[in-house]
Amino acid sequence: MHIKHHGAVKGVTGSCHQLFIDDANSVLVDCGLFQGEDSKQDLAIEFDISTVKALIVTHCHIDHVGRIPYLLAAGFKGPIFTSVATAKLLPMVIEDALKVGVTRDEAMIRTCLKLLKKQIVPLDFNKWYCIPVGVGFSPEKVASSTLYPKALFKIRLQRAGHILGSAYVEIELGKKPNTHRVVFSGDLGAPYTPLLPTPKPPYRADTLVIESTYGDKNHQGRKERVAVLKKVIERAVSDNGVVLIPAFSIGRTQELLYEFEQLIHSASKRSMWHKLQIIVDSPMAANFTNEYLHFKQLWDNEAKKRVKQGRHPLDFNQLHTIDSHQEHLALINFLASKQQPAIIIAASGMCNGGRIVNYLERFLPDKTTDVIFVGYQGQGTLGREIQKYGPRGGYVFINNQKVMIKAQIHTISGYSAHADQKGLIRFVTTMRKKPSVIKIVHGDDHAKQALAEKFKSELTEEVKVEIVS
Repeated sequence: MHIKHHGAVKGVTGSCHQLFIDDANSVLVDCGLFQGEDSKQDLAIEFDISTVKALIVTHCHIDHVGRIPYLLAAGFKGPIFTSVATAKLLPMVIEDALKVGVTRDEAMIRTCLKLLKKQIVPLDFNKWYCIPVGVGFSPEKVASSTLYPKALFKIRLQRAGHILGSAYVEIELGKKPNTHRVVFSGDLGAPYTPLLPTPKPPYRADTLVIESTYGDKNHQGRKERVAVLKKVIERAVSDNGVVLIPAFSIGRTQELLYEFEQLIHSASKRSMWHKLQIIVDSPMAANFTNEYLHFKQLWDNEAKKRVKQGRHPLDFNQLHTIDSHQEHLALINFLASKQQPAIIIAASGMCNGGRIVNYLERFLPDKTTDVIFVGYQGQGTLGREIQKYGPRGGYVFINNQKVMIKAQIHTISGYSAHADQKGLIRFVTTMRKKPSVIKIVHGDDHAKQALAEKFKSELTEEVKVEIVS
């Protein structure tokens, strides 16, 4: 057994890990797109896939699934194992990615989606599946594959708490009593994140491949970050300006809506919160929000309790969605001509594309504007540039035009769908049987180094900690 890492090595994008079971058989865990300064012009799969028998998808963020169309184009015909919710979301994400970044050719898009849907095999959480060679694409075959005497590997998906449907992956190789269990963390959710339960660690791992996005930081507590969000919004709208929140269409947008509903619910009747318009300008985010509503069984106990009380955490009166591009442009012109406060949530989360860019181009030079970053901004992204130069009154280039930054720039660190250092350490130290090897991926150099040092101080010398580079 050995692992090759094809992405998420020098940063946090392009997640793709190849687990070799033997010389003739391997599986891929994720096949993501490189973003920011890691982005590539040529997205074709550059590694040999002749041994790849299956793809396992942890969740459907683009940096974990964005290269799947290129994997299919390279001739991959194996099953794509993922959770039931991710199986529903994945075609939506891929369709959008193709339209935005690859082609508008509807026939080409339909062909790709047809292949994708044929190869997706949805798996239930917390259930072992024996995967024999040549299992095909039938979930029934996989489910009944315990009948097969020769299993290539066993797989179990566990809830990761990152976004809807997200999983970490347990893969068991070999036969008892000499089994070897490899765990891929995918992206682990932060504790006390709205809507989704905190991930529980596996019983055991022999080899652990773990993310380190916030390996060098600890988040604010939820009460603190909600208080900061409330304070920033109230100050921001006091001058009737626009509040721009770049957010990923899946995960972050729904978490913010959940928090805004609570702030409105708990505010006094005369409060500005009952007049404030919250606008989601992203058809994708609206579609994903509908899926969050569809999969309420995956919500945490707090969210389920609110629903039982007759509340609608993701569908409240002051929430408006913008669908067409024409409506989007009309809204920008309206907000630019009127002194009227509004909260705009739009993708992309790192400002490297999507409708948020048009808002930034128009409103960054306006001193009544506030931009609130609630997620990680990768190196080389427009979001990182605004974070860096905004507080010093600098400028950025948008669509090759110099745009001065007079807006107030805020970063609320606690809003992250990623576990912080404490959460990552807890994930390992609370395992009943600790790994003998930990491979650290999916983080900036400093984050990976800091996490490695923390692991070494918390675990025994028998645990080998490796920074993948």
